Order: sequence, then C-alpha cells, then structure tokens
Amino acid sequence: MKPFAFLKIWRRNALVWRTHIVSTLIGNLGQPLLFLLAMGYGLGHTVPTIDGLTYLQFLAPGLVASSVMYSAAFENTYGSYTRLTLQKTYEAILITPMTVRDLALGEISWGATKGLIAALIMLAALPLFGLWPSPWAVALLPILFLTGIFFAALGLIMTALAGGYEFFNYFISLVITPLFLFSGIFFPLASLAPTARLVCQHLPLTPIVTLSRMFCYGRFDEPWFLKILGALLLAIGATWLAIILLRRRLIR
Repeated sequence: MKPFAFLKIWRRNALVWRTHIVSTLIGNLGQPLLFLLAMGYGLGHTVPTIDGLTYLQFLAPGLVASSVMYSAAFENTYGSYTRLTLQKTYEAILITPMTVRDLALGEISWGATKGLIAALIMLAALPLFGLWPSPWAVALLPILFLTGIFFAALGLIMTALAGGYEFFNYFISLVITPLFLFSGIFFPLASLAPTARLVCQHLPLTPIVTLSRMFCYGRFDEPWFLKILGALLLAIGATWLAIILLRRRLIR
C-alpha cells in the first residue's frame, strides 16, 4: 500500500478543475463576498461595535471560515456524486491499483484544498474593504485546511448515503445553512439564552469562527489549543467514517 497514492486522485481533480476554474470560484465565493458587502457595509453602519470591533471587522473572519465550509462541502457532495454516478469516475479509478481508501483521501484532500483556496481569496479581498489581517493570519491557514478536511469528509459521507441529487437539499438546508447562521458569524453567541448558547457553542463551525477572529486580528483572549484539537479530532473521525461508508457504497 502506497501511503501517498491518494495524491494522484488529488492531481486528477485539480487538472479537471483548471478547465472551469472561474465558474467554480464564483459559485463558492459569491455568497460570502455578497454578505460581506451587504451586511458589513450596509448593516454595519447601524450596528454598534462588538468586543471592540466594528461590525465589518466582526463579520469578515467568520465569512472566511464559512467560505471553507461551503467550498469543501459542495465539492464533495455535488462534485463527488457526479463522479460517482454520472461519470463513473470512481469505477474507472478502482480498476487500477487504487483502493477505496486512496479514493476517499484523494477526494477529501481535494475538497479541503478548494476550501483553503476559497479562504485565501477571501483573506486577500479583505483589504478591499479596509480590513488588514494580522500577520497571525498565516498561522490560521492550516486550521482552515483542517476545517476543509472535516467538511469535505462530511460531504463525502453524504455522497455515500445519497440516492440522488435531491438528497443534498436536506444536507444544505438542515446542516450547512444552520451552521452558517448560528455559529457566531453574524452575532455574538453571548447574546443568546443560555441553552441556545450552549447548543451553538458546540456546533463544529463555531470554534473555527472564533479562531478565525483571533488569528485575523492577533487577539488571543480565549483558549485556542482545545479548539484546534477538537477540529483535528472531528476531521479524523469524519474521514474515517467517510472511508467506511464509501467502501460500503462501492464494494457490494
């Protein structure tokens, strides 16, 4: 077993992506950038400062984190399901010496890479809005890649379970959208009732949003190590489950 054989899957997906790079970037980045423009500039003028940050400053790091979630999750749901069913790419790959494990790791690593690319573009766009990230933002990149691994693996789990494209409507509506709305991107969780705050604090995107603000502005006023450790454990667990379910789907 070659430990890095999955990189061939990653390279294959990267080569295909190059042929339609513009459309995929617009699709993945359109929503976060529009929210940053509409809510940061529009609503932001009417919202008081939050923890010493303007609303635009408060909002932007969370949208960077959400861009990873959206890009990785969409790639490994709609994209992976197309390769699984319509294009029969997975069947062709498994005829070669590649294993299901290689296939899953290649798909997940590519989804995480697309998530990181989306985050990098968002970070690069922040100065256009008058926001200048701290040099600590460089240390945020591996955390965002780890986040991409989790959401890419979660997307691949959904692909392994899906009976059709309609299945992903449930995933987007019941999982991705609530994470986007209630992970502390748009408002401080301290403003919620204790029970609601407890639930929102345990959503998988919440600690990433917090870490994004900490590293974007170099404000380490909360413990960060356990948040990173939690993200690592989630990524490992989701990847392991994705491999099991994809193997069950492909090998019968």
